[in-house]
Amino acid sequence: MKVLGIETSCDECAAAIVEDGKYILSNIVATQIPVHAKYKGVVPEIASRKHTEWINLVVQEALDNAKVEVKDIDAVAATSRPGLLGSLLVGLGFAKAFAWARGIPFIAIDHMLAHLYAPMLEHTVQYPFLGLLVSGGHSIICRADNYDDITVLGATIDDAVGEAFDKVSGFYDLGYPGGKVIDDLAGTGDSNAFKFPLPSLHKGDHRYDLSYSGLKTAAVNQLDLFCAPHINKPYKLSDIAASFQKTAIDILLRSLFRAIEDTGLNTVVAGGGVAANSYLRSVLAKHMEVNRELTFIFPSMELCGDNGAMIAGLAYQYLLQGIHSPLKEIASARVKSFKRGYP
Repeated sequence: MKVLGIETSCDECAAAIVEDGKYILSNIVATQIPVHAKYKGVVPEIASRKHTEWINLVVQEALDNAKVEVKDIDAVAATSRPGLLGSLLVGLGFAKAFAWARGIPFIAIDHMLAHLYAPMLEHTVQYPFLGLLVSGGHSIICRADNYDDITVLGATIDDAVGEAFDKVSGFYDLGYPGGKVIDDLAGTGDSNAFKFPLPSLHKGDHRYDLSYSGLKTAAVNQLDLFCAPHINKPYKLSDIAASFQKTAIDILLRSLFRAIEDTGLNTVVAGGGVAANSYLRSVLAKHMEVNRELTFIFPSMELCGDNGAMIAGLAYQYLLQGIHSPLKEIASARVKSFKRGYP
């Protein structure tokens, strides 16, 4: 079964053809980064207009690269939530029209569940496991019991980790998107130059939650308060980047390892743009070397960011269950209210 997956939740116009929920025949991502870079962030109106201009060409390229024709597509799926509403509407509208014209099933996909499914395109993973969903808009630690059954253990109470990277990068005029820019710059910096604070979320209902507003404030407004004794002015941007990155990822790891200890689940599946972070990957790789019972599974770099393959792959799982979406399905900018729970 060949599924066309369309992803337009933010500033990536993406389409992919995936066969039987596993085999990626094509995966096209048209990025708008150069368009939004001068604004140091995504401009929603510009993003939706670019999606409108590009969607036909991107889908056609996905078909051409997969060496299939429109008649060969068995179903079509698109992101319906969460994201920028205008951007979501472009992909969702295209997918519904495609399905109606061909008389094939249409499936609306939750963006967060799709990121969690992305590693399944490359790895065989047994449920249950812990999920680490980290991106520009979301930071979630969850228990996954099935492809559409997750229980949120912890989430950000203010800013998402990817957003913090973007804001710090924008403040120092390092470039956009902030995650990759800071990751690259941190490679030449001293991660101990600034001792940025970790949020005090360790009790009760907040044991697995995350917070980045304090770190963001410290990194852009209060450097002198956290400067290590051996650092003299002027500051090196690489040191700021390395210290900020280390603290941002350590915040994630602190809550994640609490969840591992409390749940007894030793497999962690990561998804989202921040899953590409080199420091996060290296730290978890070292933990696996020390503790052979731990398994950390990351998607490949091209599947960390927004892409159509994860949409098509997850859609196949719904199709196996005979689940389709109505053509009256609407887009929503908000995150679905997943159930909350604690070990």
